[in-house]
Amino acid sequence: MKMRRDLVRYVIPAAVVGVLVGGTAIGAQVAQQKTAASAAAAPARPAPKAAAAASATRLPGYNADRNAYFGDLHVHTYLSFDAYIFNVRKTPDDAYRFAKGEAIGHAAGFDIRLQGGPLDFAAVTDHSEFMGAIREANDPHSPLSKLPVTQGLFSTDPKEINAAFTRVVTGFRNNSLPAEFSAPEVASRAWREVQEAADHNNAPGRFTTFVGYEFTSAPDGRNLHRNVIFKGAKVAHLPYTANASRDPETLWRTMDGWRGKGIEALAIPHNSNGSDGIMFDTQRMNGKPIDKTYAELRARNEPLVEISQIKGTSETHPSLSPNDEWANFEIMESYIGSPTKITKFAGGYVRRALEDGIIYREQVGANPFKMGFIGSSDTHNAAPGSVEEPNYFSKTGRPDSRPELRGSTPPEGKKSWDGVDAAAAGGRYQAWGASGLAGVWAEENSRDAIYAAMRRKETFATSGPRIKVRFFAGYDFPADLLTRTDTVRQAYAHGVPMGSDLLSAKGRTPRFLVWAVRDPRGGYLQRAQIVKGWIENGQAKEKVFDVACSDGLKVAANGRCGDNGATVDLKTCEADRFKGDVELRTVWRDPEFNPRQRAFYYVRVLENPSCRWSTWDALRNGTPPNPKLQPTIMERAWSSPIWFEPTA
Repeated sequence: MKMRRDLVRYVIPAAVVGVLVGGTAIGAQVAQQKTAASAAAAPARPAPKAAAAASATRLPGYNADRNAYFGDLHVHTYLSFDAYIFNVRKTPDDAYRFAKGEAIGHAAGFDIRLQGGPLDFAAVTDHSEFMGAIREANDPHSPLSKLPVTQGLFSTDPKEINAAFTRVVTGFRNNSLPAEFSAPEVASRAWREVQEAADHNNAPGRFTTFVGYEFTSAPDGRNLHRNVIFKGAKVAHLPYTANASRDPETLWRTMDGWRGKGIEALAIPHNSNGSDGIMFDTQRMNGKPIDKTYAELRARNEPLVEISQIKGTSETHPSLSPNDEWANFEIMESYIGSPTKITKFAGGYVRRALEDGIIYREQVGANPFKMGFIGSSDTHNAAPGSVEEPNYFSKTGRPDSRPELRGSTPPEGKKSWDGVDAAAAGGRYQAWGASGLAGVWAEENSRDAIYAAMRRKETFATSGPRIKVRFFAGYDFPADLLTRTDTVRQAYAHGVPMGSDLLSAKGRTPRFLVWAVRDPRGGYLQRAQIVKGWIENGQAKEKVFDVACSDGLKVAANGRCGDNGATVDLKTCEADRFKGDVELRTVWRDPEFNPRQRAFYYVRVLENPSCRWSTWDALRNGTPPNPKLQPTIMERAWSSPIWFEPTA
C-alpha cells in the first residue's frame, strides 16, 4: 500500500491481476483468462446439494479459490487513555470511515486520508485497561476529573501535560490508579461504543469489521500486549483486562470460558521485540515449565502473531540470525514507551519462537508457538492502514505529528544538521516505521470467511504495500503447475496452503509453490525467499534460501540472487522503474530436505529499495535526511509458515 510516485503509470495486464485473486496462471492468453474466470466462479469441489445451499448465501465477489483481503487489526481511538492524552479525539466510527477511504482530522489540526485506497477489513482495538476513562476525566462533571492524578492532563502547558501523563502511565504500570479509572460503568459505556461502531460499519461483501480490544500487560515495562478479536457480534460482557492479571495465561483460560458460552475469539500478540525476551519465554510467568497442556492452551487461543507494525518488526534480530543479510529491518531495541534497552533478544522475536516451538513439539508433544503471521499498524490516530511511506503522518497524535518532532528533519529554523545531535533528534520516534498490514486468503469479504482464514492461519503480513503472497506445499503437484489456468485450484487439490501441517509421505520430498504479485502502487519485486527452520540433534537451526529472482537473474552458487542493480534517487525519491518484476513465482524443492527432521518453512518477498518515510519528510522539507537514519528500506511481505511433520 505504500506509494511510489512514478512519472509513468503502470497497468498490470489482466492475466496478472487475476492470478492471486482467481487462481489463474500469469501469462495466460485471453481465451485462457475466460476459462479461468469460469473456473474461479465454480464451486470448490462440494457435493451438489451443499453447493446449491452455499450459493444462496454467497456474497458478491465470492471465490472458491479465495481472494486476498487487506486490513488492520490494531487501531486506537479516543477511547484509549494514551491516544486521548495525545489529543486524539476521533471515535471508532471515525476510524472505520478512514479505513473505508474517507478523510478525517488529525490531532495536530490537518486532514489525513489513505492514498492507496480503502481497506477490506479493520478492528478497533482500544486498550481495555481504563477504556474511556481519560475521555470522561475531561468532563468537569465526572468524578474522574476531580482526582489529583488527572490534574494537568488537559492543560495548555506541555510540561503540565507531560507530568500528568507520566503520573497516569506510572499508575497504570504499577496498577495503582484510583478505582474510579476501572469503574464498570465507565468501561461499559466505552465498550458499548466499540460494539455499536463495529456493528453499523460492517458491510458484508464490501467492508468487514471485528469487535476487539487490546489486553495491555507490561510487567516491569516489558511488553506482553495482545489484541483480542471476536468472531462476531456475540462478545464478552466486558473485556478481560491486565488489571485483573498480567499473566496472558489467565486471558487464554478466560477465552476458553467464553468459548464454552458460544463466544469465539482469538488473541494476537504484538511487539514481542519490546518484551525483553518474555513474550516467547521458555518458562511460564508463574515459574512453571511449559508442558503439553500449556502449549495446547496457548496454541488454541493465539493462532497468529503480529510480526510487523509501527513500533518495529519482530521477525528476527541480526544477533539471532547472523547469516540473514535482511534481518536488520526496522529494528527497535528499547522497551515500549521507554528508553530502557532490551537485553534479551531470544524470546522476543518470531523466528526464534518458531524454532523453539518445534523443539517443544518434540519434547512435550505440542507446539505453543505455532503461529501464522499478520501485520497491523498500532495507529493511535484512529487511522487504520496509515502505513504508506510517503504519506506517513505519525503514530501517536500530537507528539510526533511534525517531521522535526520525529527526528526526520532538523529542529525548526535550521536548514542543516550542523551542530545538531542527529542521533538524539526525535528520540524513539526515529525507530518507528510505517508498517504494517494484515493479509488473509478468504472466499469472500465477511466476518465468517475472514475469521476462518485467521483461524486456519492462511494469512500473511506486509510492511505496508499490498503485496499478494501465495504459499503451498505438496507431493503431487502437476508437472505443469505454473503454466496452468487453474494453478491455485490444483495447489489446493494436491497440497496444503500456508498455515498448515504437511505430513511425511514415505520419505518423498515435497515441492513448494511460491507466488507473489506486487502492489500496483508500490515497488517492484526483487526476490522471493524461503526461510527454513529445523531440528538437528535436538538443536534448532535456520537457513534462508533465495528461490526466485527478478530481471531474469538466477540463484548463484552462494544461494543468493544476483544484484539487479535497482537504485533510488534520494533527491527525488524516485525508485528505478525498470528493475524488478511484477510477479515472482516458482516451484521449489528443499535441497537439504530430511524426512526425519521436523521443520517449518515460510516465504519472505522483498521489493526493490525505496525511500523511507524519514527521507520523504526531509525531501518535502527541503533539508538533508537525518544522517543517522537509513535513507531507504526494502519493503517486504511474509507468508505464514507451513510445518513439516515427520512420521512418528
